[in-house]
Amino acid sequence: MKRRFLSRMLAPLRGEDGLALFIVLSIVLLLSVVGMVAVIRSKTEVDISGVERTERMAFYAAEAGMEKAIAVIQESYMTTGLPPDPLPSGTMELEGYTVSYTTVDKGPAEEKTLTHGAYEGLYALVKTYTIVADATGGAYNARSRLTQVVEDALIPLFQFAVFYEGDLEIAPPTQMNLEGRVHTNSDMYLQSDNGLEIDSYTTASGNIYHGRHPDSGKSESDGDVLIKDAADDYQNMKNEDGTWLDSTDPTWISSALDRWDGLVEDSHLGRSELHMPVVTEGEPLDLIKRGSESADSYEHKAGLKFVGGQVYHWEVVGEEGQWEDVTAEMTAQGILTNGSFYNYREGQWISSYDIDISKLNGSGYWPDNGIIYAAHTDGENGAIRLVQGQQLAGPLTVATENPLYTLGHYNTQQKQPAALLSDAYNVLSTSWDDSKSTKSLSYRRAGNTTVNACIMTGIVPSGDGHYSGGLENLPRFLEKWTNKTFTHQGSMVCLWESQQATGTWYYGGSYYTAPQRDWGFDEMYLDPTLMPPGTAMVNTVQRERWIHQLASLDE
Repeated sequence: MKRRFLSRMLAPLRGEDGLALFIVLSIVLLLSVVGMVAVIRSKTEVDISGVERTERMAFYAAEAGMEKAIAVIQESYMTTGLPPDPLPSGTMELEGYTVSYTTVDKGPAEEKTLTHGAYEGLYALVKTYTIVADATGGAYNARSRLTQVVEDALIPLFQFAVFYEGDLEIAPPTQMNLEGRVHTNSDMYLQSDNGLEIDSYTTASGNIYHGRHPDSGKSESDGDVLIKDAADDYQNMKNEDGTWLDSTDPTWISSALDRWDGLVEDSHLGRSELHMPVVTEGEPLDLIKRGSESADSYEHKAGLKFVGGQVYHWEVVGEEGQWEDVTAEMTAQGILTNGSFYNYREGQWISSYDIDISKLNGSGYWPDNGIIYAAHTDGENGAIRLVQGQQLAGPLTVATENPLYTLGHYNTQQKQPAALLSDAYNVLSTSWDDSKSTKSLSYRRAGNTTVNACIMTGIVPSGDGHYSGGLENLPRFLEKWTNKTFTHQGSMVCLWESQQATGTWYYGGSYYTAPQRDWGFDEMYLDPTLMPPGTAMVNTVQRERWIHQLASLDE
């Protein structure tokens, strides 16, 4: 039954065997074509992927060559303050790619104002280079070319309201306003009792924290810390819930950018150190060391020297110059005298060379280049003291390896560009009396005092449970300043730890009480023609525009 049924079903196909074979072959051919297309497409995708990967690797290799050239430029300026000689160029093999790079000097350095980044608006001496890096290789012989414009900017240091080499601590007990840029090459600790306001870029090459340095032994305060944003509005470090936004916050990067529009940056946000070009393997302290110890000492730059009780004036004779011993004239005119007073912070008597600026003004020995170097070498407790400094005959920089004291007002009449560089900087008010220096604090009552100068000095850093005194005590005090004002206009720079004045900070007792602080950055130092003589510079290498090219080897 079944056999007859199948026979009837197949009967119509008998005689059509050729057609069936054709259909089967057609299907096989179609499937083969589809398979071949799939294989070709797969191979093409692999080839494309391989080419893209090779090109990408060529890009990374070219980038490595460019970074090597930039590193050479950075290292040269960091260690010598000069361009590299010769300019970086060369060839290297990297993971199967041949990389070549060249650097082109785009001409003499130009004085210009920086137009972007955290240093926007600052005057700098800018040297421009173009770096071209080519990478060739890989399975597909890809080639990538990068062109990068690099600017090395030397920035006069006193354009910063505050600049620290080490940890910067600011913890004022009373209201404080900082009007200019604040930077540290290390960590920054911000807090206040009654309010701290910062009006400009606030940058750290380390981290930015609210609170105290962990080694200071001091408790934290809860006063506002306000920093302006790009719209010129103050934004608090304190969050609405009472916590603080600082580098420890897991959302720090996005939150800081949102809150301050890029005006507050730390290492997480790309801020790196601003190096001070000194000598190879040197340090900023070299600036105030004796000339016999440092090639970069201000003693080599001075036009007038007070050293070891002797005074030397640089005299130009013909086309050359020579040192003239003018000690007799200086002592006869009362320009150089000796002082002695007690310093409670140091717990010892201080022996000072007192330099009378008012008498120096008209002596005929004012340094032609405006730089004085001084070194008290008689005994262990030597210091330099500037007296009667209300008026300067011209721009003046005074540098010393010793602690430096100013007595009374300084540079308050017909103000001149001025700088004070020292191991430690001490303010003696208009009411200071040497004869009362050993008496209790109640006898050492300060008078209102103003100092207009850029200060570059040292500190005794926080550690072992003692506080450095913070920025608020970078100028050191020895009097009862209660209800009296210390006014300062200029820049405050701390680049080293004090080597001679190493007494730790202490408040009250027989030491001092704090003044009302009327401090501000002097905007005249944003004018490059009004810098103090011999102003030191810091260095940064900035990356400008860049171009990426994928080129064929036939070009």
